[in-house]
Order: sequence, then C-alpha cells, then structure tokens
Amino acid sequence: MNRFRSRAGWGVVGGVLFLAALLAVLLFAMGLWRWFVRVTAPALVDLPGGGWTAGALLGLLSVAGWAGGAWFSSPDRGRDRGRDRDRTGPVRVGLAVGGAVCWTVAFGALMYVIGALPGRNCRSDSAMCAYIPGTGSVFLAYAATAVLLGGLWYRRRGTVTEARRAQERARMRRLRKKGGGRSRAARGR
Repeated sequence: MNRFRSRAGWGVVGGVLFLAALLAVLLFAMGLWRWFVRVTAPALVDLPGGGWTAGALLGLLSVAGWAGGAWFSSPDRGRDRGRDRDRTGPVRVGLAVGGAVCWTVAFGALMYVIGALPGRNCRSDSAMCAYIPGTGSVFLAYAATAVLLGGLWYRRRGTVTEARRAQERARMRRLRKKGGGRSRAARGR
C-alpha cells in the first residue's frame, strides 16, 4: 500500500512538471510569435497601398486557408468506395496534413493581425507595446475582406452542397422507379 502511494505521488509530480514544461514552451512560442509580428509589421504596413493592402492580403490569406481547410476536412474526401473507411493510409495522412496546414494559415493570418495591434495592460515605454502606425487600417481591411469573401464563399459552398444533394435525391428516385433501388434479393424474386 505504501509503495502504491509513493508511485502515485511521483506520477502526480511528473504530471505537474510535464504541464509546467508544456506551459513554458507555449509561452515561449507566443512571445516569439509576438516578437516576429512586431518586427515585421512595420515593413508590411509600408507596402504600396499601406495598411489597407496588407489587411486585404491577410484577409484573403485567411479566407483561402479556411476554404482549403474545409476542403481537406470534408467527410467526402479520402472516402474509398468499397474499402474500410477507418484505415489509415497515405491519402488520409496527406489530407490530415493538408488540412492542418490550411487551418494554420487561416488562424495564423488572424493572429498576425491581432499581434500587430498595440497590447493592453503593458507599459507604454516598451517597444513591444508601442503603436505601429497603420495597424488600425490593417485590422479594418482584414475584417472587411474576411467577412465579405468568407460570406460569399460560405453561400457558394452551401448552394453547391444543396445542388449535389438534389442530384443524389433525383438519382435515387430514378433508381427506385426502375427498381434499381431495391436489394439484390428483392430484385431476384
């Protein structure tokens, strides 16, 4: 009984140390990302067209990443007819990697825009908190582009999906009318 308590205690200590190390890596990555954004944002805002162009490009990148992630993550992708769906193979791994890359691009663009905005609750004399001229227009252009293009893409995707479902329903209706929708045993009678 005493040995079990000792092992359980060491397991708890190991779990806490693992979580602390994970938190340290996460905070380091967030700080590194924030530093990267604060260093590169002034150059991005200096593009021809200023912050409006940069925001529109980041919004376009975010919508493209979302559309690609939705395409890769679709349940219709990677479905092999007549094969076991739960198998892991190169196609499913490729789709998973492609989806992860696309979703990372979509959320990375959003996090870039948010990281370029001045920070809250930090010292005003810090370089990491200083206002970068043009980031307000970057945010507005990003939001407008992402909302407009994302809304258009969402509507188009819904329309295409509904048309595909209507075609499938019509096909099944034709098969049932001919008797092709019945089972093999029922057709043999």
